[in-house]
Amino acid sequence: MAPGTHAPEAEFSPSEENYLKVVYGLREWDQQKITTGRLAAKLGVSPASATTMVAKLVSRGLLNHPPYGSVSLTDAGREVALKIVRRHRLIETFLVDQLGYAWDEIHDEAEVLEHTVSERFINRIDALLGHPVNDPHGDPIPTADGESRIPDATRLDRAPEAAAVVVRISDVDPSLLRTCAAKGIVPGATLDTRRHGLTDDDAAAIWVAPTAVRADG
Repeated sequence: MAPGTHAPEAEFSPSEENYLKVVYGLREWDQQKITTGRLAAKLGVSPASATTMVAKLVSRGLLNHPPYGSVSLTDAGREVALKIVRRHRLIETFLVDQLGYAWDEIHDEAEVLEHTVSERFINRIDALLGHPVNDPHGDPIPTADGESRIPDATRLDRAPEAAAVVVRISDVDPSLLRTCAAKGIVPGATLDTRRHGLTDDDAAAIWVAPTAVRADG
């Protein structure tokens, strides 16, 4: 069967799941070109390892990678990626809401747990939490049907100097999350200016929407 046309296989290694999740994440908020080199840097592996894994996932019909082109998910690959993202974000929300973790402590925990829990377990967490729409960092939680709605938002470093609502803060850097919490920069908070003592890189990790647009869309 041609790549991209068959249904996702039932099981994937943690490494394969991570690749699919990262490809999805790199395009979720910002439509950027994804190269194997960029994937390697994001995942902390060698360029050769990234190239080999991308080729493997292309052969399984989960990724597209035309010569000299951008890596992207097939429909089948997106289906798998959304399941992984759903697991990750529901686990993060559970850790904060039910176990008292701080929002800067949960990413690495969820990275481990997302590869070990069943869909039944995740659905139970979803029900227990009341079917949350966003995780603690503002990222949308995909539904069990694979729907995920990205709000209309702009990176803080690209936003005009005007009142804005914080929509999402990247969870990649725990120190940034601690800095933002100390400044009251959290999802749903209103900012009255772009000048918050943040570096350009920090501002690029924060997404905002005009105050007329609710943070939850």
